[in-house]
Order: sequence, then structure tokens, then C-alpha cells
Amino acid sequence: MLEFLDGLQFPGHNLMGYITFRAGISFALALLIVLMLGHKVIERLQRMQVGEVVRNLGLEGQMKKTGTPTMGGIIIILAILIPCILFGNLSNIYMILMLVTTIWMGVIGFLDDYRKLKYHNKDGLKGKYKVTGQVGLGLIVGITMWLSPSIVMSENFEREIDNSTETEIVVSTDQIKSPQTTIPFVKNHNFNYEWLTSWVSDKNAANTLGWIFFVFVVVIVVTAVSNGANLTDGLDGLCAGTSAIIGVALLIMGYLGSNVIYSSYLNIMYIPGSEELVVFAAAFIGALVGFLWYNAFPAQVFMGDTGSLTLGGILAVFAILIRKELLIPLLCLTFFLEDVSVMMQVGYFKYTKKKYGEGRRIFKMTPLHHHFQKPLEAGSNVLWKHPVNPIPESKIVTRFWIVGILLATLTFVTLKIR
Repeated sequence: MLEFLDGLQFPGHNLMGYITFRAGISFALALLIVLMLGHKVIERLQRMQVGEVVRNLGLEGQMKKTGTPTMGGIIIILAILIPCILFGNLSNIYMILMLVTTIWMGVIGFLDDYRKLKYHNKDGLKGKYKVTGQVGLGLIVGITMWLSPSIVMSENFEREIDNSTETEIVVSTDQIKSPQTTIPFVKNHNFNYEWLTSWVSDKNAANTLGWIFFVFVVVIVVTAVSNGANLTDGLDGLCAGTSAIIGVALLIMGYLGSNVIYSSYLNIMYIPGSEELVVFAAAFIGALVGFLWYNAFPAQVFMGDTGSLTLGGILAVFAILIRKELLIPLLCLTFFLEDVSVMMQVGYFKYTKKKYGEGRRIFKMTPLHHHFQKPLEAGSNVLWKHPVNPIPESKIVTRFWIVGILLATLTFVTLKIR
């Protein structure tokens, strides 16, 4: 497109060379695509009778959602892909990996939603198949980062200023292939997975094992974040809003890490070529903000697993590509709390049933957001009884958003605590 406009001497064609311009126009286009096509897709889903299957779990206002169109994640995916295809560099390895992630996870989520609708139940795709797909994506991303010569990084380090006791932060001019990542609370914020294999005397073997550790972490992060986003998608606007907040934080980190000047100034790792991720992140945020137009309480459409699994996969892979995957536990703490609440509930129920003959619960209901939505039943064996009365859905969502903003802020703060 840039070459075509250049050949026509189109006024302002040089703007296409600026990341900030392409990111801005990608955000705007993604937002417009959702707003313009959203109602048409919703009407189409209604005609196809693609309605949400809702089980009566005793939650306030729950049964009113029966029949609300689902699979709205298709709108989000289209709004991400179109701007990236138009304004992204499709030869850039980082953009390619993000597009593959979007389509890959979108297909898994679509199959899950399709089975739920076809058989009119909440089972969907078997868990082992979803996990296999998530692990497969993690392997693709991890191994590509290991083997692709286009994915390199430049280390940041301190050096003494000539004839002075002061030091300055500089970014190495050498672009190296290394399984390094960013961690908080330490000098220069860098952690090399090869340090876990320091006991290996052969340098090449240590490097290989370091990358294997890295790939393993990638698989864990992709699976955990994707499932966490999937569990978070239970209230109107909750998953979309939380993901947009995380997306903004990752966009800022990606932009700073792709600029050698900002990387040196802020003492963070410089990743050459990763600036295309800013264009993708902008489209991602625009798509989610637009989707909230229809998904905010009361929702006109649900994203379904088509959307939630895709959002989780995108956030995980994006963080991995900018070498911030070890910041995910704090940045995406909401997702992990949703994950952990389910595991704690199931584990405690099984333990108490085996020990006392009857199962007991920690929360009134899981995932965690439903705990605040469900009233406390008289005589129920629940450890955490607060709140006794249910909180309105819109207030729960807003509070989760506020927590998400706080977590994003703390994630940045940790990088300044050394």
C-alpha cells in the first residue's frame, strides 16, 4: 500500500511509514468495523437462532439472558484482522505470529461454541481437545521464537561515564538470539532461561536446554491465560473490558520496547522489529472497545468461546513476544484468580466429601465473579460468606475493571522497584 501510494504521489502517503499513525488508524478502523457491522452480525445470529444456552444456577437476572446471540467473538476477530491486513507489515514475523494466534484460537473457540449450540448443552468441545489446541499454539510460538533468525533482542546494561563516578544505561548494538525475558525487582530487569541450565558444561547444550525451558513456559502461559479469559467471560462486558485494559498496558510496553531510545532511557530490553505489534495491539483494543457497545450490560450479544479463548491467547502470545511473560501473573491476575477459584472449589469439595461424607465449598459459586452475584443460601457450608446479598452485575463488572487498572499500574511500578 505504501509503495502504491508513493507511486501515485498521494498527499500524506509518508504517514504510512509511522508506527503511531498506522496504530491510530488501525484502532479507529477496528472500532468502526465493530460499530458498523456489529448490529448486522447480531441480526444474522438471531435469524440463525444462535442463542446462548443458559442453566438456571440461581443467579439474579441469569435466565433473562437465555437466547441472547452468542459467537460474537467473530465480530472481534474480523475487526482485528482487517486493519492488520491493511496497515500491518505482513512480512514481519511478529505480525505473522499474532495473526496465526488470532485465527488458531478463533477456530478452537468456534468449534467449542458450535458444539454447544448443536447439542443444546454447555459441554462444547472436550477439554482435552481445547488444551491440545492451546499447547499446539504454545509450541508453534515458542519454537518459532527459538528458530527464527528474525526474532532477536538487544541487552540493556549499565556502564560508567568517562571520568565520572556516575553510570548510564545503554542498549547493546549487538542483536543476539537469547531466551531472555523481563522480571521485576532486579537490576536491568533481565532473566535468561539459560541460567537454569548453568550446571551443564557444554555451552551449546546449555543454550538448547534454556530454549526448551522457554518453550515450556510459553505453553504454560498460553494455556493458563487462555483458560483464564474463558472463565472470566461470564458477565456482560467483563472479559472484553478487562482484556482491553490489559491490552493497553501491553501496547505501551510493546511500543517502549520497540524503540531503542525509550529502551535505553527506561532500562528495558530492546526488541528490533517488534514495532508491528503496536499496530496489532491498537486494532485489538479498538475491536474490544467497539464490542463493548453491544456487550455492555445488558448485553445484546455474547462473545462466546470464539471470543474469550481468542482474547486470552492473544494477550498471552503478545506478552511472550515482547518478553514480558513473567509479568503476566500480576498483569492478568484477574484471569488467574478466576482459574484458581475453580481449582480451589473443586479440590476442597472433593477433600471434604472424602473426609466428612459431604462436600463443602470455599466460595458460594465459581468462577469467582459469580460468588459476588449469588445470594447466600441458609445453612450452606461455605467458608467465604461475604457478601450475603448479591451485588448487581454492572457493579461487579465495573469493580473488576477498576482492579484491572490497578494491576496494570502496579505492573509498570514493579519495573521501577529494583
